[in-house]
Amino acid sequence: MDHPVRSASLTEAIADVAHPLDPLSAREIARAAAIIRAHFPWGDDLRVETIDIEEPPKELVRNYVQGTPFPRIVRFNIYRRGVMGVWQGRADLERDEVISETFRADARAMVAVEEVLLIEKTVKADPRFQEALRRRGLLAEVDNMCIDPWTVGQFGYEEEQGRRVLNCFVWMRAFPLDNYYAHPVEGLHALIDLSTLEILRVDDHFEASGDYIPVPRAPLNFDADLLTEFRPPSAPLDVVQPAGPGYRVEGNKVTWENWDVRVGFNGREGLVLHTIGYTHQGRRRPVVYRASIAEMVVPYGTPERSHYRKNVFDSGEIGFGRMANSLKLGCDCLGTIHYIDAVVPDLFGAARTIENAICLHEEDAGLSWKHFDVRSGRTEVRRARKLVISSISTIGNYEYASYWYLHQDGRIEYEMKATGIINTAGCHPGNPGRYGTEVAPGIVGHIHQHIFCARLDMEVDGPNNTVVECDTIAVPPGPENPYGNAFYVEERPLLAELTAQRDSDFARMRYWKIINPERRNWVGTPVAYKLEADSAVQPFTAPDSPSGRRGRFVQHQIWVTPFHPEERFPAGEFVNQSSGNDGLPAWTAHDRIVENADIVLWHSFGLHHLPRPEDHPVQPCVVCGFKLLPSGFFDQNPVIDLPRTANEASCCTSASESCCD
Repeated sequence: MDHPVRSASLTEAIADVAHPLDPLSAREIARAAAIIRAHFPWGDDLRVETIDIEEPPKELVRNYVQGTPFPRIVRFNIYRRGVMGVWQGRADLERDEVISETFRADARAMVAVEEVLLIEKTVKADPRFQEALRRRGLLAEVDNMCIDPWTVGQFGYEEEQGRRVLNCFVWMRAFPLDNYYAHPVEGLHALIDLSTLEILRVDDHFEASGDYIPVPRAPLNFDADLLTEFRPPSAPLDVVQPAGPGYRVEGNKVTWENWDVRVGFNGREGLVLHTIGYTHQGRRRPVVYRASIAEMVVPYGTPERSHYRKNVFDSGEIGFGRMANSLKLGCDCLGTIHYIDAVVPDLFGAARTIENAICLHEEDAGLSWKHFDVRSGRTEVRRARKLVISSISTIGNYEYASYWYLHQDGRIEYEMKATGIINTAGCHPGNPGRYGTEVAPGIVGHIHQHIFCARLDMEVDGPNNTVVECDTIAVPPGPENPYGNAFYVEERPLLAELTAQRDSDFARMRYWKIINPERRNWVGTPVAYKLEADSAVQPFTAPDSPSGRRGRFVQHQIWVTPFHPEERFPAGEFVNQSSGNDGLPAWTAHDRIVENADIVLWHSFGLHHLPRPEDHPVQPCVVCGFKLLPSGFFDQNPVIDLPRTANEASCCTSASESCCD
């Protein structure tokens, strides 16, 4: 998919940075790149993985007074073309200098799109690859081959040590708009050194047996210019707000109903929400200091051929932010829309502006509350609405649509909608094997999971919180339960890191509360928010396997750590070809105290996906997510004060008079 952008230069007229948490502007990225180039005299060999704002200390943010000066420190990860390792550092934009640097010899940088685009031509020109095509009778169609490189993980193979390596899978298309994922060239792979573009090896898994899986040739397309039949169009469904939207945007700060939030963005996580707070009865009450999807991993379940290497970290190896779409009015978002552009560095440090990367709008949220009083005959009913903050990223074959919802009643909800094209492989028609589903004749979709990790830096009514595990217990039949109906909720605070690695338990209807033990509601219990883990996923990758070691955060649905500014990503800072020695398991081994402390709650959730024929050629959205609900945070229903209204634009199709009398 194209990613429309506009380039930004040092002299581009842009709004001044107004708050310590504002993302880097195009001018700041250009300035940072100039500082880095002056400090590291590598010329055209300098490559940029990351230039991002170093978020300032929390107390500076909490006590910030509008208009006062604040520091702008950037973090950077850079590398030199052809040299292994990554330089991490910080630069002070006011002082125009690099203020710290560390060389990580064992680290591999994330993979950049600019690097990937060079691979296809290199692979197709390799004599070994062409010979493999000749054996299959496909050499005349070499120009139609589509080469998709995948990260390889860490399997200990000697030839991959000291290199940045990608493993290439092959598809083909019959014409430029053809859906090439419908035509897998099964069992043919090229292993390439990304730094040198050297083809290390070409694997043809069927060369010895000669039992080649034929390329499926049936066209299975989705581009509207190729389809010949369409259903009748739906009746128009317009979302209109004649009085304008209910939200207010000032720079990166959004205020809506009782909520306020600062919207951020970076090249790795993409959309980030800062300082989420709810004003109630005249007092602003903080809920979450920072919320993001900090990592995700997609483990595939087949050991066949080279597919066992599919264990990709789409955020930590590629970057959700770098791959964000430019959203289109009336298509990706409906209604009265406010768009926010995002700025990320390219491979060479130039600022790249992604227009309309973030969408802000309101949606009807159905019924808020209702009651009919049978004695008085009166009905009170209120409708709900929600604020939607969204961004969509394309990572290879998949689209990940990220939605944060703020509800009037104090709920915070997150949804990930996965769509795009399933990763396909070839099979003998009618014989997909045990590890997948034949979604079309000769095309198999392998079983896999999408496991995300939310990083929730909590501050429920203040900076010090405790996570409490809540289990429902059935009382055994006996004197305390003579009628067999007794059950209750048992609460257990999670006091230290090792005992705060927790799993969902359906048998106990387990959930977790984040309480502030220093603040009480009107019935004397600590104010709290409740995490509803609606999309818990049971991992099936062995924890100590080559793939499992790198993504151990999936082994528990809940982790709790004390806040540390360097503990940002659950699988570690550098995931590409990582050993798995960094991240949540390493940090929590210290067993630090997490009771009544500045804590970060990490929640793993996702999708367990055995593809269906209905997922092909493009998958309808499948949804996963979680909710944060007030649980004793308010003294009563916080939307009891919603005014009585009836929507005057609604009408009946069965009568001429109003249905809303």
